[in-house]
Amino acid sequence: MDEVKKRLVIFDMDGTLQDSSPAIANAINFVRGRLGLTPLPMGEIIAKVNDPHLNAAEYFYENERFEPVHEEWFADYFSRHHTEQIRLYDGIVPLLEELKSAGCLLAVATNAYRRSTIESLEHLEIHHYFDAIASYDDVGRGKPAPDMLHLILEELGVRPEEAIFVGDGERDRMAAQAAGIDFLMVEWGFSDHDDAIKSVEELRDRLREICSLN
Repeated sequence: MDEVKKRLVIFDMDGTLQDSSPAIANAINFVRGRLGLTPLPMGEIIAKVNDPHLNAAEYFYENERFEPVHEEWFADYFSRHHTEQIRLYDGIVPLLEELKSAGCLLAVATNAYRRSTIESLEHLEIHHYFDAIASYDDVGRGKPAPDMLHLILEELGVRPEEAIFVGDGERDRMAAQAAGIDFLMVEWGFSDHDDAIKSVEELRDRLREICSLN
């Protein structure tokens, strides 16, 4: 890992900061219902969300690409139900507090739509910690493309070697690699990795070292 001191920590959102698996699965099935498709099991949806080799629009909606109406239906369901179907992972707020108090810049890079992203972060009362947010509809391509990471670096005036990206999926790892940003994989989210960080406490210890926190 690059020895340059990190001054920007970028977080994936779903599966990293928040457990939103019920909300995501139910919103996707809501869209499927509007399209006349049968619901998929939640476990199947969550297992496929981070698959970098999957055409998600084709798999979930039997469509070549995501259409604006898909976003509209997804956001409609999410807006009505996210308050009872998402929660922060334990220890996230103290971690953000420590990083912010130490002068770190913080950002979110998520394949969620911006409307859903802002609603989630505001409901969980962590929106104010972040200096930049890049979501799916802010860029031409979602992760594993590096577009949203490039957008964050440009917005905050940070070099790739000064940033670290924290995520729970292979899409996140691939995006970080393409952007030239060091990456930390975490294990408490939607994916299963042998080489991942297993707890928020372990992540905090790693970031203390990488970011040279007091």
